Amino acid sequence: MAQIREIKKRMVAVRTIQRITKTMQMIATAKFTASLARAKASRPYMERIRELVAEVAARAGDESHPLCLAPAKPAGKELILVIASDRGLCGAYNGHVLRTSLIALKGVKSRNAESVVETIGKKATAFFKFQKIPVVQKHQFGDRPTFEMVEPLAERLMSEYLAGQYDACRVVYMKFVSNSKQVPETMQLLPMRVPAAAKSNTTSDTKSSEALYDFSPNAGELLNELLPRAVKISLFQAVIDAIVSENVMRMIAMKAATDNASGIAKSLHRSYNRARQGRITTELTEIISGAAALE
Repeated sequence: MAQIREIKKRMVAVRTIQRITKTMQMIATAKFTASLARAKASRPYMERIRELVAEVAARAGDESHPLCLAPAKPAGKELILVIASDRGLCGAYNGHVLRTSLIALKGVKSRNAESVVETIGKKATAFFKFQKIPVVQKHQFGDRPTFEMVEPLAERLMSEYLAGQYDACRVVYMKFVSNSKQVPETMQLLPMRVPAAAKSNTTSDTKSSEALYDFSPNAGELLNELLPRAVKISLFQAVIDAIVSENVMRMIAMKAATDNASGIAKSLHRSYNRARQGRITTELTEIISGAAALE
């Protein structure tokens, strides 16, 4: 009797957990759909801005911009911005990002520089506190970050870099590739790198098209306008990609938890039936034995 009661309690608990994980899966799916739409909407703009910056920089001749150049006087410091989640239950999302951040910190140390850590997300803050690594600033953007929320952070990073406080600024985040593939990545935000593919446009087979470009205003003024915008949109895209990756990995994790709960529930149901059948058999045996004793 005690065994049947215990199995029944476990069945109720497992069904409750299954309902919770199913609900969390549905919420994560809705958030993933919304965040993916926003990421897809902003990505073409980011790619086009970077292409335009590359075109101008490749044809600017001697023109250059401080955001693309290493500091004249090295500061011996590099800033690492780590983007993680505010909540758990999202599979290996935080683990991958935080391990990548430790690799980035080791890279800074190998260059004989001092690392300065900033975080986005409570999980990253808690991790570095556990590792006894000081965090200079903590940022919170929530589940629906906007460009206006990220822009002040990008402006501050650019101003500090131009002031010579850092030799480089890197962002560690989870890059969203597809629904089934998310890759932890360390992106160099500053100094900004011009894509190599764009530089190849200056080869001999495209010289005939170079004459079509006439900068007005000049290339320097264009870079002054385009480069800060490219840095801002790159940081914003990294934040959006991190949100999309978090939601899709939570959706997958909650689906796996729901499926596991369903399997456990079936196993418990079989155990309950066997225990109940054994109890009925025992009671029938006792009744028959009692009736035989009375004869």
